[in-house]
Amino acid sequence: MVPTSPFFPSETAYMKILAADTSSISGSIALLDGASIIAEFTLRSAQTHNRRLLGSIDDLLRHAGWNIGDIEGYAVGCGPGSFTGLRIGMTTIKVLAWTRGKLYAAVPSLDALALPFEFSQIPVCAMIDARKKEVFCAIYQPDGKGNLSTIMPYSAMSPSALAEKIDRRIIFCGDGWPLYKDLLKRKLGALAIGAPPAFNLIRAGFVGELAFRKFSKGEQDDPATSAPLYVRPSEAEVKYPHFAEKSSAEPEII
Repeated sequence: MVPTSPFFPSETAYMKILAADTSSISGSIALLDGASIIAEFTLRSAQTHNRRLLGSIDDLLRHAGWNIGDIEGYAVGCGPGSFTGLRIGMTTIKVLAWTRGKLYAAVPSLDALALPFEFSQIPVCAMIDARKKEVFCAIYQPDGKGNLSTIMPYSAMSPSALAEKIDRRIIFCGDGWPLYKDLLKRKLGALAIGAPPAFNLIRAGFVGELAFRKFSKGEQDDPATSAPLYVRPSEAEVKYPHFAEKSSAEPEII
């Protein structure tokens, strides 16, 4: 279940958080003071995340009048998504949290994508392009009161297979929707509702909000053992399974 809106204890109500998501072709970073977004930068670009992430963090801090020493908690989208993108984002944020001894939270990227619909009355399918004619997806049931329950777990599948699992009106969001909306509309008809285009990007502000909900309940993740959420083998694991077995030891901060 996606973390619910809590009663915020006073000691975390104004916690300064740096959040990032690099799970898809669009990258996003945000600064939050508690649940309030102070600054956010989201960019859809073919340029790899490792060429812009740290520089973008520096720029955002400067524009907000903050410095890295002000940050009390770090949050990162942990997937599912691009294998390379996830490694870049998670390694960067884990190192910052671990070396500075700050709070850290890994947030499923699809949870952040679905979060704006937590007051909806109908289910939400968050889906992003997984390439190979597949999508990474999950289905959520909002209760209309700010809570989302996961009713289909994080998965990788073809859009056709996803359509077969749907028998009611549902909102689609994420960059998988514009790619496959024609197919989904053909198979589902009026059951398929597309979110406005602005909701097809994973925003770090929502990653940070979910992390803040976790921190406010006294919960956090361990940056030393936190790992990306993979729901299918990588290309390297498929081609070289013997190497994948050898590399499946405890994840490390590098």
